[in-house]
Parts: sequence; C-alpha cells; structure tokens
Amino acid sequence: MEAAEALFSQQGFRAVSMRQIASAAGVQVGSITYHFESKDGLLLSIYRHHCVPMNERRIELMREAERIENTNQRLEAIVRAFVLPALSSNSDLVGGGARFARLRAKMSAEGNEAVREVIATTFDDTSHALIDAIGRCLPDLAREVIVWRCHFLLGALYYTLINPERVDRLSRGDAHGNDPEEVLDQLVAATVGALKA
Repeated sequence: MEAAEALFSQQGFRAVSMRQIASAAGVQVGSITYHFESKDGLLLSIYRHHCVPMNERRIELMREAERIENTNQRLEAIVRAFVLPALSSNSDLVGGGARFARLRAKMSAEGNEAVREVIATTFDDTSHALIDAIGRCLPDLAREVIVWRCHFLLGALYYTLINPERVDRLSRGDAHGNDPEEVLDQLVAATVGALKA
C-alpha cells in the first residue's frame, strides 16, 4: 500500500502499472492481486486506511459542534470539525499527511471512473453530514448553494495541502502555509464567510 500510495501521489492512478507497484514494494504482482484483487481495490484500501479514522474524527467533532446553541458559533465549529482532521496529522493516521493529500488532489483531478467511485465510497457520507449540519444552521440557504460552497472548501483545502509554500511566497513571508493552525483559521473563516454571503 505504501509503495502504491507513493507512486500514485507522484504519477497519478492511470500512469502507474501493477508491475511498477510490485517492483517498488519488492513483491510479485500476484501478491497484490491476491490481497487487493485489482489496482482499484488497492486504491480503495489506501483511502480507507487514511480516511476511516479521519472521517470518524470528523463525525465525532461535528456531533460536538452541533450541541453549541449559538448558531454562528455552531456553524464555525461544524466547518472547523470537518477541516481539522485533514490538517491535524502528517502521520499515516488521521488525515494521512502531505503525501496522501497530494494523492487525493491528483485523484480528484484525474477524472477516472474507478477513482471517482473510490472517492464517493470514502467521502460522500461525511460530506452529506457536513452539508446537513450546515443546513440546520442556515435553513434559508438552499442545499445546492451549500454544496457549491463546500465544494470550494475542498478545492481550497487540497490546494493548500499540496502547495503551502505559495502562501509564504505571495505574502512575502508574513503568512505561512505550513502552519496548520493558521490554515485552519483561514479556511474556516473563508468558508463561513462564503456560507453567510
């Protein structure tokens, strides 16, 4: 899984063969198909490895956030609950770190049907939970508007995770794209502002 994740994050899903993965992992192709059935199954296992704990943490934090009585504070806490687990770890646990963020960004941009299915299987339930929680805070905002603004949140999150140095460069060093607290605060503020606009 680690070899495949590294290759997919560098070259994309389509460009990597099972033979390349086997070579990088030091195993036979048959071993990969025995354990994962296919390259699609291997990708799904990689996503589940990183995303199951991330999504569990998101749901846990969103449940806590929904107990907040003040609607504005609740909305901010809900968005924060969704973003925080994606930023909170550079390990192989919750969030998966920078390499998995690069992989997710590449997979999202590739447009491959198998990849789209893996992403939907892994993230749709949590994304629906976010959209529903925001809808309860902003009942007058149409669901399709919430969907668009959450979609923009994901784009900003991916781009920030894979290209943090751009923030440093454009701010001439006054802001730091690798500062997870600053990234969290800025993404939450931008998303809440967009949702309330």
